[in-house]
Amino acid sequence: MAPIDVAQSLENLKLERDAINLYDALATIEKDPRRADAFRTIAGNERRHADIWAAKLRELGAQVPPPGGPRFRIRTIVLLARLFGTHAVRDMVQALEGDEEQTYTAQSSPEVEAIAADEREHAAIWKRLGAPVADFGSRVRPAPTRAADIAATEKWHRASRSGTLRAVIFGVSDGLVSNLSLVMGIAGASAGKGSFILLAGIAGLLAGAFSMAAGEYISMQSQRELFERQIALERAELEAMPEEEQAELASVYRAKGFTQAEADTIAARIFRNPKDALDTLVREELGLDPDELGSAWGAAGGSFVAFAVGAAIPVVPYVLTAGGTAFVAAIVLSLVALFAVGAAVSLLTGRSLLFSGGRQVLIGSAAAIVTYLVGIAIGAVV
Repeated sequence: MAPIDVAQSLENLKLERDAINLYDALATIEKDPRRADAFRTIAGNERRHADIWAAKLRELGAQVPPPGGPRFRIRTIVLLARLFGTHAVRDMVQALEGDEEQTYTAQSSPEVEAIAADEREHAAIWKRLGAPVADFGSRVRPAPTRAADIAATEKWHRASRSGTLRAVIFGVSDGLVSNLSLVMGIAGASAGKGSFILLAGIAGLLAGAFSMAAGEYISMQSQRELFERQIALERAELEAMPEEEQAELASVYRAKGFTQAEADTIAARIFRNPKDALDTLVREELGLDPDELGSAWGAAGGSFVAFAVGAAIPVVPYVLTAGGTAFVAAIVLSLVALFAVGAAVSLLTGRSLLFSGGRQVLIGSAAAIVTYLVGIAIGAVV
């Protein structure tokens, strides 16, 4: 690994200033005092990190630039948080924290190790925000008042089960690419006859949207029923053999690093309340959140709308106009939408906006070109 130089220190400083802007904004937006306090605490950590890189620049003889505005990714996350709340941007912020950790892991410097550890802890906090937050020295840790909160510290990088934003983005992408390909194929086969293209586009939109909704409903409902069955079995085991279940829970905490006495004490305290005991066992042993088993109707409705929005884009020009104008407009509008979808994906993946948008345009264009050529060939034969 290369030593930290001026260019790298400048990039690290920008990274930390982005994080300061993000968490300051989240703390202002958040109405829950505990969550807002957690965001303010993280923002304080990020300011300390920024001071480290500013000092590093001075040590290297470079000038520390004045703070600038946050990058597009940060501005977008903040905007979504203002519109839908901080819970809605959890996946994106966790992805951002993961990107920061990877950035620092690839660098070689004594100060980087502590900062990377902080970034890992910041990501973990998003899984523990149900607990009160306390600042322990240079690390941020919640006070573990419930075992469910301790369980949430595990596997911070795992996406939430709801994945609402991710499902919406990829639902729009699926509808856009599939119906654009269908419209282009029919356009090639029908020699550009607008009535055929419009009919095919609407049929593709409705068929795809209903298919997506039905598939998502069945999938989510089956998953929910499976989870409910597992929870029911856990409840039966708790009622039939509480001592064994308490011992199992204690062994879970023992594996997390607690002493045997500490693990026994925590498990005994949790088992004083049967409801808390079941909740904790479900989270620890099954890895489930009883409060977030998912809504089949919500998933179906979301999939229907997301697919329909994407699928409508190449069809709209044929509703408003016809002929070559509609064909060109459908292509241009779809290319713009493909790039926008790719840019939205970059919020989750952390890749460059231009890279993600360009990749989406290439994939969608390739699918449309292939189906258009196939349509021409079929039209010629027919």
